[in-house]
Amino acid sequence: MFSMGGMPSTHDLSTALLRVFAEAARHGSFTATARALDYTQSAVSRQVAALEEEAGTALFDRLPRGIRLTEPGHRLLAHAHVVLERLDEARRELSDLRELATGRLRIGAFATADAALVPHAIAAFRASYPDITVTLEEGYTTELLAMLTAGEADVAVLSADEDQLLEGVDLRKLCDDFLYIALPPGHRLANRRQVRLADLANEEWIAGSSRPEDTLIRSCLRTGFRPRIGFVAKDWIAKQGCVAAGLGITLIPSLAADAVRSDITLVALDPQDIAPRQVFAATRRGLAPTPAVQAFLAQLGTRSPTRSQ
Repeated sequence: MFSMGGMPSTHDLSTALLRVFAEAARHGSFTATARALDYTQSAVSRQVAALEEEAGTALFDRLPRGIRLTEPGHRLLAHAHVVLERLDEARRELSDLRELATGRLRIGAFATADAALVPHAIAAFRASYPDITVTLEEGYTTELLAMLTAGEADVAVLSADEDQLLEGVDLRKLCDDFLYIALPPGHRLANRRQVRLADLANEEWIAGSSRPEDTLIRSCLRTGFRPRIGFVAKDWIAKQGCVAAGLGITLIPSLAADAVRSDITLVALDPQDIAPRQVFAATRRGLAPTPAVQAFLAQLGTRSPTRSQ
């Protein structure tokens, strides 16, 4: 029951008894201790006696006027102060985490979500919880899943097609990411509200790779449509520059629609041709979300876009 040297271990001693003991040592009187703790004098005396029984030795000398620590009492008091201080510190830290007064939030997201959805959610989160350290890392869905699994991210905003299976994570759907066709000024289809892939058969495309299987255009391939890629531009700004210059057309996800330059026209692509990507907030399965993650998920939910009509 006891640790080396005859001193009781912290597992053996009740923290409540230690607090009463420390207060009694400070006040030098059971009566004064009872007043300070709002206990009865007999309750304080019983708790000190219980601690002495557990310690196997007297901790106070009972004097005509008050009490005085014995040598074992002095030894125990030093340990009691350390234990109680650490417990108080732990309570403060847990309270700060619960109240979002401290901590961190590590976010991963795919590029399109970083155009508006995630930055706006982060800005709102930081305005409410300025003491939380927030970091953001961009990646593809496979990379984001690896980050969650490795414990390198607390939450990830990722996209998935309907036939993709995401394992090891809990998903909260945020929105459907519809696709637009970005057209240069004066394009013959610019006045349309919606277009079909068949309308684009003779168009030249701008894509992030010469292989459509490696780009957002891969969604078109399921229908048998084969786009003619004329220019390769990996960066979104470069793609838009090429479209604005009349070099071709490209796909723009609805998540990025608000960030498109003003000299480009966006026309909705018929969802019958290409189903929208689903956008999720993902957390690692089996881990309880921290208060910071819960608060950020709430921000994401209020900022998820709906399809523009």
